[in-house]
Amino acid sequence: LSLSLSLSLSLLLSLSCPMCLNMQNENCMYDKKQHSPTDLWMTEGPGVGFNGTVYEEEMFKKHVMNVLGNHSVDTPLFLYYAPHIVHTPLQVPQSYQDRYAFIDDMDRRIYHAMVAYLDDVIGNITAKLHERDMWNNTLIVVSSDNGGPEYPGGGANNFPHRGGKMTNWQGGVRVNAFASGGMIPAAMRGQKYEGLVALADWYATFCSLAGVDKFDERAKDANLPPVDGLDMWPMLSGQNMTSPRTEVPLSPGLISGGYKILVSRMMQAGWTGPQYPNSTKPKGGIDAVMDCSKHNCLFNIKEDPEERNNIADSQPDILKHMQERWTAWNATAFNPIRGKVWPGACEVAVETYHGYWGPFLP
Repeated sequence: LSLSLSLSLSLLLSLSCPMCLNMQNENCMYDKKQHSPTDLWMTEGPGVGFNGTVYEEEMFKKHVMNVLGNHSVDTPLFLYYAPHIVHTPLQVPQSYQDRYAFIDDMDRRIYHAMVAYLDDVIGNITAKLHERDMWNNTLIVVSSDNGGPEYPGGGANNFPHRGGKMTNWQGGVRVNAFASGGMIPAAMRGQKYEGLVALADWYATFCSLAGVDKFDERAKDANLPPVDGLDMWPMLSGQNMTSPRTEVPLSPGLISGGYKILVSRMMQAGWTGPQYPNSTKPKGGIDAVMDCSKHNCLFNIKEDPEERNNIADSQPDILKHMQERWTAWNATAFNPIRGKVWPGACEVAVETYHGYWGPFLP
């Protein structure tokens, strides 16, 4: 999940990654010894003295509240907050678990409790914005970065959509998202929008609101491709109700208009039920597989959002067009050679940052 603020305030809240009491560490070798540096960075340096002191999301919340509480209301602010919930490892204070004691499955119980915890965090943030008279000049965008994990131990349920996280089924790529804040015109509040918006579009949107060009000259000089994000503010503000985005490239695959083409072997090719896990699959997980690599699969996700009918054979012209569009997008995909892991990173973590991971140059 991701939360952001611009103009007087723009807030982006984005759901992603794990949370737990102690930061997850990755072992590395230095000086013929195995080390386990802590992954916790506090803006200017390693978070010495913070690890293990409090529930991780509580620590992040306090930091966000401190920023909002001390920021000058006369100065524009962009705040990006990426909670480590709702995500594995499934951990949350017991008081939140107790609210959902009626849910028998432990993973589902904790997952619900984490959502409730995050809901309270967002409530605290919005209350602080009202308290400091920042709300009327604030745009808040809340968006997940992927669908819920339905595999064993994930805790989510994307019913009625097919599949989940780590797949290109709608259950994996169609996510929860909303925009709020006083900057949104009253006539647009509470409206439901059906058009396409990709996560990358928020970058272009906030650039536009801040009055800066999304184009990156240094990236161009380094022969990097231009950003794909599109400005969504005209749509959010009601200037028009048509999204500038008509296609969303997947990896691999493509959504174009109301159609989706899948071009690989698709895992989790099934559906859950309203209650999940259930007696059919007590520990969760979807075993079904659908091979779309040799014979690509085509779905009308506007009329068939659950992706139950593969129309590739009955719509050859649409399939051909989608294959051509996917080929065009794939030709521009940025997939750099990232090199090998630099062993010196462990030395920097141990010697420079005293047991914490931090930035470095080989």
